[in-house]
Amino acid sequence: MPRETGRKVVAQNKRARHDYHIEDTYEAGLVLQGTEVKSLRLGRASLVDGYATLKDGEAWLINIHIPEYTMGTWTNHAARRTRKLLLHRKEIEKLAAKTKEGGLTLVPLSLYFKDGKAKVEIALAKGKKDWDKRQSLAEKQAKREMAREIRHRNR
Repeated sequence: MPRETGRKVVAQNKRARHDYHIEDTYEAGLVLQGTEVKSLRLGRASLVDGYATLKDGEAWLINIHIPEYTMGTWTNHAARRTRKLLLHRKEIEKLAAKTKEGGLTLVPLSLYFKDGKAKVEIALAKGKKDWDKRQSLAEKQAKREMAREIRHRNR
């Protein structure tokens, strides 16, 4: 059987880009159990309420929902268990320093398979206020209207 190549997205957190200003992104591996991998390969996961935290020099992904594998037995995993993130030591130290600064948090953006290995893209993000959300929505709408006008003029 040939090895898997490329990137297959399992889940995305669209809400994160709406609720946060994304400062920087990092790619991290995940420590998973066998039934979690099988459930992810079926394309089942939710990042909506998830976040990452740093404890004792390790990174942890909390509140990510990977549903139980339907064909699993008594060895099935808990759906919302805490999962360890695999990052380099220097990346963890850099993230720890920036999150201690204040106002910044670690949010998962997407969960995917890259060359057969499960990866998660986490972002160093700062929360948006309500007026920021309205402003970014208005900018997006203005860009959409400009693109529509350009298309009509080019016809």
